[in-house]
Amino acid sequence: MTQEIIAGVDIGGTKTRVMACLGERMIADEVLVTESWRIRQMETDAVTLAGIVTDLCGGVAPAALAVGAHGCDTGKQCLRFQALLAEKTGGAVKVVNDAELMVPAAGYMDGIGVVSGTGSIAVARSADGRMLAAGGWGWILGDEGSAAALVREAAKAIRRSFDRGEDGGDPLIGALMRELGTSDQTKLGILLNETRGAAVWGRHANAVFEAANAGSPLAIRVIKDGGAGLAALVELLIQRGASPDLVVAGGGVITEQPMLMAAFVDAMAKVSPSSQVVLLREPPVIGAVALARRLLVGRSSLSEIGAV
Repeated sequence: MTQEIIAGVDIGGTKTRVMACLGERMIADEVLVTESWRIRQMETDAVTLAGIVTDLCGGVAPAALAVGAHGCDTGKQCLRFQALLAEKTGGAVKVVNDAELMVPAAGYMDGIGVVSGTGSIAVARSADGRMLAAGGWGWILGDEGSAAALVREAAKAIRRSFDRGEDGGDPLIGALMRELGTSDQTKLGILLNETRGAAVWGRHANAVFEAANAGSPLAIRVIKDGGAGLAALVELLIQRGASPDLVVAGGGVITEQPMLMAAFVDAMAKVSPSSQVVLLREPPVIGAVALARRLLVGRSSLSEIGAV
């Protein structure tokens, strides 16, 4: 059988990674700034993404394409983007939320995927294949345990500390103010209010972890609450019918910050003690490639049936 090109795409809130393979051989692996191509208009985004993928595949549209897309938070949204991409590429296409890449990227078939990166969301499938999602509401309303939400909650903790008349000696206060480039505590809210977009807020999250490592009670509490918030999203999915057997967590924050993963694991032990909780070690785009490979195998099987 002639080898065909497959491609996987992980569209995150900050970065987009595209990986293409010919058989088992990788032929492309590219990282793009998501804002450099995505304008949040599905028809235009489908045209742009199809062009990016085709160019990376040497001018040939892939036979199978799987996409995990941050912001495709309902089954209807995923199917719409899927249809648009299929129209542009002419091949087999599957679109899921980016959290759904966690499970196949870790080498599993089914489970609950949790993303903690620029934003946060938990996604699973019901027994009948329906998409179940909790979270993903953006940093203003939620995104618990994400980079932007950790900064938001850190700023609120500092505000409450000052309102209580405390002396300002907690390491989180100095760390976040240094990150924002000010020594004036009254400017904290002004500087953050001037910030637009979760990605910009999220860039300051390292200050929270640095402060926690320095012993900040405020930062430690913020991180613990972030882990609990992620576990609460999983609990909601289990209550709605998702299998509790496996939970795979990934994303730039939880992968790079062991304190947040530890807080999540501790919270999961209370929410669902029987769950196997796994930290994704591979890049999520590996999950997209795995889904694309399954698409290609499924298409080949259907072709063989039709030829009988």
